[in-house]
Amino acid sequence: MKIGITYDLRKEYLDMGFTEEETAEFDSEETVYAIKDAIQKLSHEVTLIGNIYELVRRLSNGERWNLVFNISEGLYERNREAQVPALLEAYNIPYTFGDPLTLAICLDKAMAKSVVRDAGITTPDFFVVSSIEDSDLNSFTRNAMFPLFVKPAAEGTGKGINTESIVHDADELKRQCIKLLEKYNQPVLIEKYLPGREFTVGILGTGKTARVIGLIEVKLLKNAEPLVYSFMNKELCEKRVKYIQVRDKRIIKEASDIALNAYRALGCRDAGRVDIRADKDGKLYFLEMNPLAGLHPTHSDLPILCGKAGISYKELISQIISSAVTRRKPNKKEEHFSNIPIFN
Repeated sequence: MKIGITYDLRKEYLDMGFTEEETAEFDSEETVYAIKDAIQKLSHEVTLIGNIYELVRRLSNGERWNLVFNISEGLYERNREAQVPALLEAYNIPYTFGDPLTLAICLDKAMAKSVVRDAGITTPDFFVVSSIEDSDLNSFTRNAMFPLFVKPAAEGTGKGINTESIVHDADELKRQCIKLLEKYNQPVLIEKYLPGREFTVGILGTGKTARVIGLIEVKLLKNAEPLVYSFMNKELCEKRVKYIQVRDKRIIKEASDIALNAYRALGCRDAGRVDIRADKDGKLYFLEMNPLAGLHPTHSDLPILCGKAGISYKELISQIISSAVTRRKPNKKEEHFSNIPIFN
């Protein structure tokens, strides 16, 4: 097959003046070339496409692919992860991972939690603040059971999360909400703080074929920011975080059920990662879904999970592609890739 790869290269955006935090979700050249190498070893022809702007240019010049391996995170607003898939759908080009609806919902953490909660899956109670003048905030604050956890509603990679994310009273809550509203210009998610252990679950497949391939505990070291899997802890994970394979059968069963049910409820496809945390009594709750899990071969959680499960990086990429290929629809004109007009 002819496979293109869409991605946002972190270095390119840093060179344009974006900050380290603004580009935190973007990929390194090492990740992109690792994916390219793995796909080539699977005997496919590979094209490095790049970001959505380059994708637009190539499509307008008439380029087409049998499949696009999409890891593009996008740049602006809460629908940014959905931009590349939506464009590919307009050209009837199949791609890996979630569709625009799934990616948009999962990035909006409150939306994702609403879907998960309606599916009967445990998730901490939550409240969304769109402005500090929100009249419902005062009512929520009066009845709140502190401590609470506060974070941007539509960010990833720990952006906006640090030790101040845990608030213990109404004054701290309002200060943190104001800070995040001003910095990220988006709603703020407030949820019950869970003081227990934190886990991440790796999943491969789609729908009924989806399966859990591993579960690791995120253990913060002494030199890490305490209590929170923060932006800086993730940036410096090799020095601040230890990932421990979980072998407790009760935890594996409980976490796997939560993760798989959430993955299917949200419509995730091919591969993904689910963050789960325990309360003070050890009960597990869904926190977040990552339908575009990082794929750095040694730095990202999903490849780490696969490695512990005996799945090589090449096999991980192969299984993602195999899952996505099942969605390709036969097309009489496929040899011409598309009859979509070319705009110059």
